[in-house]
Amino acid sequence: MKKRIHYHFNPETLSYKKIEITLADILFKKILPQSTLALFGGIGIFILATFYMDSPEELSLMRQREMLLAEYEMLSNRIAQANVLLEDLQKRDDNVYRVIFEQQPIPANIRQAGFGGVNRYKIHEGYESSSLMINMHKKVDKLAKQLVIQSKSHDEIINLVMNKEKMLASIPAIQPIAIKDLTRFGSGFGMRFHPVWKMWLMHTGIDLTAPTGTNVYSAGDGEVSEIESKYGGYGNKIVVNHGYGYTTIYAHLSKIIVTNGQKVKRGEVIGLVGNTGTSTSPHLHYEVRIYNRPVNPINFYYNDLTPEEYEKMINMQSSNTHVFELDSGI
Repeated sequence: MKKRIHYHFNPETLSYKKIEITLADILFKKILPQSTLALFGGIGIFILATFYMDSPEELSLMRQREMLLAEYEMLSNRIAQANVLLEDLQKRDDNVYRVIFEQQPIPANIRQAGFGGVNRYKIHEGYESSSLMINMHKKVDKLAKQLVIQSKSHDEIINLVMNKEKMLASIPAIQPIAIKDLTRFGSGFGMRFHPVWKMWLMHTGIDLTAPTGTNVYSAGDGEVSEIESKYGGYGNKIVVNHGYGYTTIYAHLSKIIVTNGQKVKRGEVIGLVGNTGTSTSPHLHYEVRIYNRPVNPINFYYNDLTPEEYEKMINMQSSNTHVFELDSGI
């Protein structure tokens, strides 16, 4: 191996000293250390670039993710605003529109009902953002279902508006016995002390006293939904379904003139006053029910009474006198 000769000047002796440097010295003392340093430096830079620095693709994905999160927040806010508007519509529907037409409000368990059966969101599972996607789909699906229910309710209200004349004719709005045929008012609607059972019981209708054979009129347009003839209880009874949640009951009849399923008009004679069932005095037991809930019939007498007659009837029925019925419900 050829040697390379170098000289080193000694200032103390003022002379030069020959220094022989071999290729091995150059390799191990200069080249190898520098190469090692460069190698480790490169490795360090690679590690930093790999684990601590984002690639252009990663940076692009991160920007897309941030954009999607921003879109998600915006959509969530819009859904929240839509829910506020829908809640307002639901409240007005239940407390204004349906009240005007005397319809039952839509139960909360129907408005807020979820989706049963299979997992509707399985396709969105298994991703990093699965919870966000599933949550968004649930919000949208719930909003969509509530909108469908509200839309159907509005369709029902519109139908009631379009058929207002038919509805008004169907509401039980006349007294089932003509005022001229009445001899007295019997028990009124509400709690009363029963003369037989000696306890306070609810009287779900009113009693109109008239001679046996007096005409009994249908209080509104409708269809005869039930006819019953028996010794106890109501005795000979007619139930008329007027639609729109209204039904009326006429009991203790001496004769039933209509048949089951027959269409009747307001003011049409459907039966005759009697003393059948557990009543001991000729009279008509009359009930008005809304969605099968008894209400005071006196509130529906506005088509055939003068203000003076109405006031007189109010005063008479408020005394809650009794016509010696033996049945606790009537």
